[in-house]
Amino acid sequence: MAYIELDRSAFFNNLDIIAQHTGSVDKIALVLKDNAYGHGLEPMAAMAAEYGVRRAVVRNSGEAERIAAWFDYILVLAEIPRTPLEKVCYTVNSREDLARFPKGCRVEIKVDTGMHRNGITLENLEGVVSEAREAGLQVEGFFTHHRSADILSSEWFWQNAQFAAVKASARSIAERFGFPTPRFHSCNSAALFRKGTFDEDMARVGIAAYGCLEMERTLPQPALKPVMALYAEKIATRTLEAGERVGYGGIYKAAEPVAVSTYDVGYADGMLRTASNRYTTPGGAALLGRISMDNTTFAATEERLLVFDDANRYAAAAGTIGYEVMVGMRPYMRRVIKS
Repeated sequence: MAYIELDRSAFFNNLDIIAQHTGSVDKIALVLKDNAYGHGLEPMAAMAAEYGVRRAVVRNSGEAERIAAWFDYILVLAEIPRTPLEKVCYTVNSREDLARFPKGCRVEIKVDTGMHRNGITLENLEGVVSEAREAGLQVEGFFTHHRSADILSSEWFWQNAQFAAVKASARSIAERFGFPTPRFHSCNSAALFRKGTFDEDMARVGIAAYGCLEMERTLPQPALKPVMALYAEKIATRTLEAGERVGYGGIYKAAEPVAVSTYDVGYADGMLRTASNRYTTPGGAALLGRISMDNTTFAATEERLLVFDDANRYAAAAGTIGYEVMVGMRPYMRRVIKS
């Protein structure tokens, strides 16, 4: 059956580069949300813990519970728990959230510095902290998210200025309310590599750890390596004669005799139909015709075919981004670790 291979050495290479920028592995908070960007939550968590990463970021409590044994601190981005977990901090995304958190819950306040999706405004920060404390919540940190750190524009600079104001205000609020100095973090992968000197409590690193960070050419280009590779196994081989077509709609027509094979991977497994007839594997095998639900045809005959080992390259053929390719890989697919 088709399966995903995870390259441990590539992952550790990426973490080495990230740790050099954060100044310490202790400041890496690995983003493991959405099945670790499709790589597999448990295998990536285990490898991260093996490397020494002790902080993680996930989407919900279910993910947090599954990886709790590997980490000392977990940040949940998008769920309000019924019963909070001991190691977990939960995100306050709006003022309306406050009344829904159980008393005693550890929280971090997300601040909107320009992304304008969710988060508290700087002007409302003190009021939100006051309400959080009245609700019996433990406010432990403040963070934000960059919208354009991978693009050379002024937005990177004014969001940094906005968050600097947030830090100053939050420190003053903490002092007046008498609670410990809070955690601060703003860097996603792109923002981390834009920073000349990293001076925050942690960096929330996702796409860089998985080796598929893309930055404008004028920006830093770290030597990251993709962790994920997709392999498929052959179902059948035949020779198309000149003029014969293959697959639904017959959108590929052989110009001359060509040996083709059908492999056991399709859009039900996460292949993107928009890559039909437009992609060539790392080994030079052209994808012929339409991707089907459960299989795809390539100009190849090997028993095991490397479909892609760089999600960004495959994504370009499909007209999307590497993130969508990776998170689209179905959880039921077997993950194996390459040392």
